[in-house]
Parts: sequence; structure tokens; C-alpha cells
Amino acid sequence: MRLFVGLGNPGSKYANNRHNIGFMAVDEIARRHGFAPWRRRFQGETSEGTLDREKVVLLRPTTYMNESGRAVQEAANFFKLGASDVTVFQDELELPAAKVRVKVGGGIAGHNGLRSITSHIGNDYRRVRLGIGHPGIKELVHGHVLSDFAKSDRAWVEALCAAVADNAGLLVAGHDSSFANKVHLALQAKGFFDKGDDGAA
Repeated sequence: MRLFVGLGNPGSKYANNRHNIGFMAVDEIARRHGFAPWRRRFQGETSEGTLDREKVVLLRPTTYMNESGRAVQEAANFFKLGASDVTVFQDELELPAAKVRVKVGGGIAGHNGLRSITSHIGNDYRRVRLGIGHPGIKELVHGHVLSDFAKSDRAWVEALCAAVADNAGLLVAGHDSSFANKVHLALQAKGFFDKGDDGAA
């Protein structure tokens, strides 16, 4: 069994923020794979289904970003899951838009959602880092992540979430590199990267 956590802030005010791309990704997993309707529990909302013949619980914490760990810990404890069974989908400033990286453990790079999760369940969970680009100036970061995606971003955001959802079974199977590669190739095929781009950030 696996717990897939999408990070974001609850409510319509934040729904299209760059910070909410984790919510968008798990929403698309639920939609594409016919998961059960969302229901409120564990200080969040969950949807259950199957990927690669294994049960997966999707979780969207409704605690606001900086308290995400409370919801993750409650769900993990209920299902008796360790940090290694948890995969977190997060926005990543340090990656160009539409790039994806997967890693287990590591630093939190100032991400308040990751900081909260690490403080509650430890650091050994998988992070699916979804690139949203950096505004270039540190002082603009807060406004950048809490602003909506531009209309011109919509095509790559939708393509990225679709590719993440289509290949999510590879994460369940532990094929992290294959997952990242297939997502990159899907975005490349739609023209978001040059053919010579090997996916390196």
C-alpha cells in the first residue's frame, strides 16, 4: 500500500496557484485512474484506488501548506505506513517549468510543506519535484509561488499533470528513473522541450 500526498493550500482562492501543483497532480491521478470520490478525513481529503495492482491512497492536506505534516502523519499512522511508503508531489522553484525530478530524502530547500512533513514522519519519503521555475530574484519568490499560473502556462501544466498521472504506476513499483524519463519524453513530444534536451535541469 502507498500514500501519495499532493501539497497545496485549500480553498478556491489558492486553487490555481503555482504552490498548488501538487494538488493538481493527485487530482489528475484520481481522475485518470478512476479512483473513488474524495472524502474528508485525516485533516485532509482522500481518494483510494489501485495503481500497478497495489492500493494507493491519495491525500490532499487541508491544513494549509505549513502544517501538511499533521495530515500526512495521521494518515500514515492509520494505515501503518512508514516514510518509505509515502510519496509527496510538490512544487519546485529550483527546477525550470515542466521539469520533474524524483528523489528520496534530501533537503527541503525552504519548502514549508516538506519541512512540516519531515518534522512529523522523518525525511525518508519520496518527493516528486514538479518544476514551476524561479522568478530570478529572492524577494519575488513568495509572490511567485502564491500567484496563479499564467494563461500561457496552462498547456504545460495540464500536460505535466497528465504525464505524471499516466506514469504514476512506475512510482508504486519503485521505478523512479523510468517515471521521470517517461514524463520528460511525454512533455518533449508535445513540444515543451527541444529534442536535444535530455531532461537535465
